[in-house]
Amino acid sequence: MVENCFGGSGQPLAVPGRVLVGEGVLTKMCRKKPKPRQFFLFNDILVYGNIVINKKKYNKQHIIPLEEVKLESLADEGQYRNGWLIKTVTKSFAVYAATPTEKQEWMAHITKCIEDLLRKSGKKPVEVHAAVWVPDNEATICMHCNKTQFTVLNRRHHCRQCGAVVCGPCSNKKLLLPGQGNGKAVRVCLQCYDAASKIKAIPTTAGDGLNNKDPQRNNSADSSGGDSSGDEDDGNKEENHDEPKFYSTLGR
Repeated sequence: MVENCFGGSGQPLAVPGRVLVGEGVLTKMCRKKPKPRQFFLFNDILVYGNIVINKKKYNKQHIIPLEEVKLESLADEGQYRNGWLIKTVTKSFAVYAATPTEKQEWMAHITKCIEDLLRKSGKKPVEVHAAVWVPDNEATICMHCNKTQFTVLNRRHHCRQCGAVVCGPCSNKKLLLPGQGNGKAVRVCLQCYDAASKIKAIPTTAGDGLNNKDPQRNNSADSSGGDSSGDEDDGNKEENHDEPKFYSTLGR
């Protein structure tokens, strides 16, 4: 059913042992503004996409392995309430539920799926996660030099290491970051670049990844190395959605 809703734009989802745990609409904080996204929670992956026709058609499918996910609750602030961070190696972002109860249900079910996966696989939780990008509208000037004002000509860029909104001259350096850029260096701000360079200069043990030829530390928000979050343009205008549905109970 989920595969059919994504049509040809989505990847096959049916694999042995995979179970649909729950589904519903969450508000995702995108680069430009918050937007509704349809989420499907399976016992091993989290899938989300743009809503074309509610309950019938979605596009721009994103698949997140739950073994890489770390959740972090957000405090209510202004218009943004009932939110939490979904942090992964390649991309991290904030989502918001309609009510506190929905937030608790989503976080509890995702956490249970992660714990079950790690227990069965014997793997340890991933420690390095991507930075959460600061939304464009929260920065009218460069967050590095505090001088450059963003205009049509002076466009915004995001540091893949810290997520700050910076101008071109303040982000003209690149670093290799874990899980980012398909093996290619990605854009970082001068502050993060300088910090990584200083770490590289300090003698470390052979097992320290920061002593490699290409300096890397943690965090980035876009695995492609581009400036877009990858799911900005959808033209969706729907605002009212049903409550999420969960198909399993949280047993001890």
